[in-house]
Amino acid sequence: MDSFADAFALTEISRVLAALALVLFAAIISRWQAVNLERQMLIATARAFVQLIAIGYALDLIFAADHPAAILLIIGVMVGIAGHTSGTRATGVPQARRVAFSAISIGALLTLGLLISLGIFRFTAQETIPIAGMVIGNSMNVCTLVMRRIQDEIEARRAEIEAALALGATGRQALAPYLKIALQSGMTPIIDTTKTVGLIQLPGAMTGMILAGASPLEAVQLQIIVMYMLIGAAAFTGLAAAWLTQRQFITTNHQLHRPA
Repeated sequence: MDSFADAFALTEISRVLAALALVLFAAIISRWQAVNLERQMLIATARAFVQLIAIGYALDLIFAADHPAAILLIIGVMVGIAGHTSGTRATGVPQARRVAFSAISIGALLTLGLLISLGIFRFTAQETIPIAGMVIGNSMNVCTLVMRRIQDEIEARRAEIEAALALGATGRQALAPYLKIALQSGMTPIIDTTKTVGLIQLPGAMTGMILAGASPLEAVQLQIIVMYMLIGAAAFTGLAAAWLTQRQFITTNHQLHRPA
């Protein structure tokens, strides 16, 4: 029986190719229903394959070297890409990329610094880089939501904000209610996810550990840490993004910038 099972066991690459069947079915459905997304699906699939294989080999080398400079370099690259992506999505905010890069850097630095200094994770490539990826990816989404919400609120409430400024309010006072709304908008998704974790789906870190052979209780412990970590990262990044974004809309004379 074992030899029969071994004969039909899929190698790692054949498992990946077998999973490709799901993408092909999705492309067929897209073609059948004239959704016209099949080309984008196939391009995305090819890009994901190349990018993940490349990062897999790169991480294998970095994990083997386990040098602090390499760890910091990878984190810096991730922050740079996240800042560029977030800033591109919030095009209506002046200096959006600089704001996003700064906010994500602050969120990542504070979160990772606390995790390592408290002894929750060690400053090794194998632990720090995957955790940094989760922190920075979550921070990128929070930053985008906060920046765009502040921009939308200012556009919608411009008359009210200018009236408050004319009555003597500082820029921070005039924008304070809208910064709170933006922070709520940025943090609500991760809070909602934390509320329902384990009830609707098994999160990524937990699933990965279970598939790798860890016990469910070990996987649960790590996932709890990850969820708490992401809430903290969202708070740090959201607050930094709100503070830096509002500075882009208020002059040193506490006046609201006119739209370009």
